[in-house]
Amino acid sequence: MKPFMDKDFLLNTETSRILYHDAAETCPIIDYHCHLNPKEIHDNIHYDSITQVWLGGDHYKWRLMRCAGVPERFITGDASEHDKFIKWASVVGRAIGNPLYHWSHLELRRYFDYDGILNSSTAESVWELCNKKLHQPDFGVRNLIQRSNVETICTTDDPVDSLEWHEKISRDESFSTKVLPAWRPDKAMNIEKNTWTDYIQMLSKVSGTRIESFRDLKTALSKRMDFFASHGCKLSDHALNYVMYAPASDEDIERIFSERFAGKIPDASDEAKFKTAFMLFVAGEYVRRGWVMQLHYGCRRDNNTPMFEKLGPDTGYDCVDNSAPSVQTAQFLGALEANHELPKTILYSLNGNDNSAIDTICGCFQDDTIAGVSKVQHGSAWWFEDHFEGMTAHMKSLASLGYVPGFIGMLTDSRSFLSYPRHEYFRRIICRQLGEWVEDGFFPDDIDTLKDIARSISYGNAKKYFGF
Repeated sequence: MKPFMDKDFLLNTETSRILYHDAAETCPIIDYHCHLNPKEIHDNIHYDSITQVWLGGDHYKWRLMRCAGVPERFITGDASEHDKFIKWASVVGRAIGNPLYHWSHLELRRYFDYDGILNSSTAESVWELCNKKLHQPDFGVRNLIQRSNVETICTTDDPVDSLEWHEKISRDESFSTKVLPAWRPDKAMNIEKNTWTDYIQMLSKVSGTRIESFRDLKTALSKRMDFFASHGCKLSDHALNYVMYAPASDEDIERIFSERFAGKIPDASDEAKFKTAFMLFVAGEYVRRGWVMQLHYGCRRDNNTPMFEKLGPDTGYDCVDNSAPSVQTAQFLGALEANHELPKTILYSLNGNDNSAIDTICGCFQDDTIAGVSKVQHGSAWWFEDHFEGMTAHMKSLASLGYVPGFIGMLTDSRSFLSYPRHEYFRRIICRQLGEWVEDGFFPDDIDTLKDIARSISYGNAKKYFGF
């Protein structure tokens, strides 16, 4: 029987152990997509309790607790922080097979030097241990970031954001980690939302552009992209239902804009036309700035209406959507390529059934933009897929249909400053799979080449791809 979470956790062959410990383990982290708050980094906040760190906004954990029948008062309600943690410990201590079990124990080991098991029996002692450490002066979030060997962080930022905290962090020579903005213009694109016109007025004010047409909107967005670029932005991120391709004339798009500005919510056809025009425009702007375009899709959000009305979005009520229409994804990228406006692009689907479609679509649009690194990426297994099985399936599909050595690796996609052991988890799984291919005779025991692949996926490819 293998011991639980020793130094060779998940490393099941001698080759995998060599690759992880000699190549991947010490690589810096490039966290190119996350939801950390730059103000909290600037302020170097300290947490009062492990509950604030672990349960304050983590809908992964909230969802698991609900699945275990925990009353909502111990999740998002008025129970004490102590009682919420005790409930969490009782749930995660039995969550065999769930990645939260692994993530939680990795965090306890890496940040709190706790090598035991978290369950209902140990909950009180772990509560005391973690809180004692959190109250130490060196447990501010900046120290947690630097202890995790994080070289670069890209937050998720709206076009109307002032980026004041990024600017202040950049001037602080005492903090070596780069904290850069990433452009997230979903609110400007989501014309079907009731809040869209109010948002456009806000964007108009911030950009100094009177927005009364789609042409005006493009001008305002371009100005804000210039502002983001001046603060080091190198990538965008889009949350889509799926990648649409419904081309329309300029006149038709202006009609849709005008009608929506007058209060008419567009039907599904007009919504698709507007969003297609929006995405075609911003993609061309990304090419001109050398930015990367990230497209996240395949999620159906806020399915529990009563709880959404009570708690709002991002509270644990989302699910995997049907497989995306790959034809439209290919058409969209093809239209950009035809106009020489296809940026470096990362495709993520929340539905693991899309792996083959994504890998074959990516293969249609590769070129020599970056030596050794794929221009169009199948992004790391995301959200409901960022677990052992999901990461393994992703890597096997990419290897079979694409080029694993050109993969840019892991992103944290988290709101927690303790989430960086997810990169360790990913790297161990990558090295495990490489080792298995060698041990099974699928690839020669060329350890120098294998180490280079492990380092490239863990760090080097992302460094080159984003230009950090």
